[in-house]
Amino acid sequence: MNFDLTEEQQMLNDSLRRFVANEYGFEKRQNIIRSGAGTDKTTWATFADMGLLGFTFPEEYDGLGGNAIDTMVVMENFGRGLVVEPYLATVVLAGGLIRDAGNDSQKADILPALASGERLLALAHSEPGARYQLNQVQTTARKDGNDFLISGQKTAVIHGGQANQLIVSARTSGGVNDESGLSLFLVDSGANGVKIDDFATHDGHRTAEISFSNAAVNAENLIGSLDEAFPTIEKAIDLGIAALCAEAVGAMEAMNAATLEYIKTRKQFGVPIGKFQVLQHRMADMFIQTEQARTMAILAASEADSDDRASRREATSMAKTLVGQAARFVGQEGVQLHGGMGVTDEMFAAHLFKRLTLINLLFGDADHHLAQVSDGLLAKTA
Repeated sequence: MNFDLTEEQQMLNDSLRRFVANEYGFEKRQNIIRSGAGTDKTTWATFADMGLLGFTFPEEYDGLGGNAIDTMVVMENFGRGLVVEPYLATVVLAGGLIRDAGNDSQKADILPALASGERLLALAHSEPGARYQLNQVQTTARKDGNDFLISGQKTAVIHGGQANQLIVSARTSGGVNDESGLSLFLVDSGANGVKIDDFATHDGHRTAEISFSNAAVNAENLIGSLDEAFPTIEKAIDLGIAALCAEAVGAMEAMNAATLEYIKTRKQFGVPIGKFQVLQHRMADMFIQTEQARTMAILAASEADSDDRASRREATSMAKTLVGQAARFVGQEGVQLHGGMGVTDEMFAAHLFKRLTLINLLFGDADHHLAQVSDGLLAKTA
């Protein structure tokens, strides 16, 4: 596996490092969170000007033809600065779905609008009680003339309250737990029968509970083939997992830097606590965990674009397992080494810890994906 970035990716990495350090400081992030808007228009426009919003879209739709490695570079830098913009929801998840499953008309209408920052999308798939089972969908879409009537409940829709349109998964045939029978529909957020309850999560990001009550959607808004959306959903989630792994690595790197700076300046018994060997050992362990997580994030990004379902799912589950474990370790150690200050809102470390905790839970925690890896290995040896 090649661990080196291309010249263009290294330039992107350097540019984003400077932006996060100089233009997206702690106070600006806090102001965005306090506003309740879930996004900053100026920052989002800057992302569009930098080409970030269309990085992985085809060039004919105003994109740059990038891949999951490019997304990894972006998300790792976003993790360093704890960027709260709806990049994961709009570009990685929803944008990836339109790119991979949309028809030519849908791509021509949506992808350039996403790339320019004019439109925000969100994927509404998870449901109450489904836990991490992607096939468990009770929301239904019933055919009614040229329309489909969507009814059901979606939970934890990332940046659902900020989206102009939603990509909604619904069951058009089959049983509640069947992989077949799922379809995807593009639904306007303000359509009749759509109710959105937007709120802040513990880490400052925005999410939403969304209900549908006979929300009418024209058949032209079907994304992909009827009843065959599950593989597309699964791949989109895998792309999301790879992006989250990269974000976690960036956040862990920032936690290491913040903690190292703290133990160099915090004094006890007349000397910086960083002089104590036991704390040096703990910092070394944090660094090792972060570097191990980085290699797995690269593995996930390398496989995320693959159409080989088995190898892609195995790679993303392995990465999410190790990255989740590392995020928990680095987050907890960072807070511990900060002492009581480590859980106060004034300290960047506290916010890093919150985000690392939420990343571990999104799209399946470390325990869930460890079970997925274990089941896969058992199936190979059976």
